[in-house]
Amino acid sequence: MEKHARINITLPETLEAELTSVSKELNKKKSHIIALALQLYFDELDTLIADKRYKKYKEGKSGTITLADLEKGTA
Repeated sequence: MEKHARINITLPETLEAELTSVSKELNKKKSHIIALALQLYFDELDTLIADKRYKKYKEGKSGTITLADLEKGTA
């Protein structure tokens, strides 16, 4: 089972009201909905980061490494 960390956040009242509404509609805790939303957002960010790295590669501003170098720790 995954460990959980407690955090405190401040939200605009309109966003908190929407969170409360969705929480009640789905019968899920607010923390569950926030965690799911963050997971989805991080997936989107991963795509943006990958696109940025690919662009740098295509522009010749970064290169690649071999698996052998990665395994040796020389990369």
